[in-house]
Amino acid sequence: MTHSRWQLVPSYNGQPFIHGNGSSPLLTQLLYNRGITEATQAETFLAADERLTHDPYLLPDMGKAVSRTYQALLRGEKIAVYGDFDADGITASAITVGGLKALGGDPTLYIPHRLNEGHGLHASALEQLRRDGVSLVITVDCGVTGYEEVAQAQKAGQDIIVTDHHRLTVEAGSPGVIGKPVLPPALAVVNPHRPGSAYPFAELAGVGVAYKFLQALMGGMGRGKETEQYLDLVALGTVADMVILQGDNRYMVRRGLEIINKQCERPGLKELLRQAGLAPGNVDAEGISYNLSPRLNAAGRIDHAMLSYRLLTSSSDEEIQELACRLEQCNDERQKLTTEIFSKAKEIARAQGEDTPIVIVEGENFWSGVTGIVAGRLVQEFSRPAIVVEWGPETCRGSARSIPEFDIIAALQGCAGMLEKFGGHPQAAGFSVPTNLMPELRKRLTDMARQKLDGVDLRPQLLIDMELPLGVLDGQVYPQLQKLAPFGKGNPTPTFLSRNTQVVDCRRVGKQGEHLRLKLKAPTSGGQIWQAVGFDLGHLTDETMPTSIDVAYQLGVDNWQGRSRLELHVLDFVPAE
Repeated sequence: MTHSRWQLVPSYNGQPFIHGNGSSPLLTQLLYNRGITEATQAETFLAADERLTHDPYLLPDMGKAVSRTYQALLRGEKIAVYGDFDADGITASAITVGGLKALGGDPTLYIPHRLNEGHGLHASALEQLRRDGVSLVITVDCGVTGYEEVAQAQKAGQDIIVTDHHRLTVEAGSPGVIGKPVLPPALAVVNPHRPGSAYPFAELAGVGVAYKFLQALMGGMGRGKETEQYLDLVALGTVADMVILQGDNRYMVRRGLEIINKQCERPGLKELLRQAGLAPGNVDAEGISYNLSPRLNAAGRIDHAMLSYRLLTSSSDEEIQELACRLEQCNDERQKLTTEIFSKAKEIARAQGEDTPIVIVEGENFWSGVTGIVAGRLVQEFSRPAIVVEWGPETCRGSARSIPEFDIIAALQGCAGMLEKFGGHPQAAGFSVPTNLMPELRKRLTDMARQKLDGVDLRPQLLIDMELPLGVLDGQVYPQLQKLAPFGKGNPTPTFLSRNTQVVDCRRVGKQGEHLRLKLKAPTSGGQIWQAVGFDLGHLTDETMPTSIDVAYQLGVDNWQGRSRLELHVLDFVPAE
């Protein structure tokens, strides 16, 4: 029944390194699994306070960026913020525009249209801004790969400050040699991935880099504390962009969630929470990932990202109600399109056979607004890299998602000579390619994947933190786990294994019977019966359900219809031996 490779982390057998009220074998093991083995490390991680952050001036070119922005503000120059259309770019835009306004500026915001323009800087947009009198453009969550666009703007007398977190374009090297990173010729390029960066933590989201810029900008005027009001937006963008929740990100998300839950003062965010069925006080990183970020992203996928931006920044109740309604409609349409295209893409992928090392599917009617989501679902379905391509008469646009064993952005860099544009991260990227070159691109990427993944077990790995008899679970375990929150990439929700667990009841639930509802009990007599749910595991009831199983799960809370109780979120199971 298992579809995963189970890997149980070795038990920690060293001296306890957690002191005080937080000390417990459970917490010690979970911290050890996350690479934390010293008392000072543990204390800082659990506190998740400002000690995890660093001086923004350690980021490359920060001094140049701040100085030029001060100059523009003092001279009354027209400034534009150039953002991106995903939740990371939208929130980065909101805090940058808000900060500049607080300092007396009146910035223009430009966010490109996903379908008509695509990611990144566009020379025509920069030229139009210049004609409108904009002499300084500050990019957020984009710009680091826009060498030609930046060069053209700077030559025309328009200064560009790039704040971005994406990997730099790498120049073509000789066979087997990685070329040097290429910087756009901007006035300043603030990016933690730049070679030689002194910033200790490189995995900031775009909104995180924008926040650091704002800290430096406002801090220089003695107004640094004012930036904390933007941490709710930083938390939204950081979680939505799925960067690792360690270092600065851990602090900013933890503090941002506190603001959302205790003092949410943005009317648009309050309405967004209501539409998503979330209430202040119960919002966590998972709620952002599964409820808020899909809605924020839906605007750019179906309509225009400015809908989400305006919702987050508006103070008009009437406008907020209208925007929230339109956003919900966009999200409904996004879900419908995703389901339709995923169904078609899955059929094409299955026809390619099990031996293909990378899934590449193409279609004329594959709406590029949702191809990234579909690619992600294909990765989950087939456990290998996946690319979904919207086929066009002259240009194809692709969205790629990958697995840890295959760096998709490095693969695209190896094909850079064929591509019109590309950018992204090791496990998520996008590109455009001339249609006549798409067959060659498919062949080259397939060859790369076959070579890189040869001999690799492509079943998804399920990392299990520790073996925990079901009989020892009690009400004290969940509060201990919450000391490690927020959970996400780099700090996953703890996963446990309980052996010889008795199956008291088993049935399919959900509109299509897609989920599995279980009642589980420890093997000892008189043990507590636990409610359990296995999302998307309903098909397993078609097989004979064993009476005793070894079950891998996470501990969660069921808040359905106002009730609140602990339950097991089943990830996988096998018959007990």
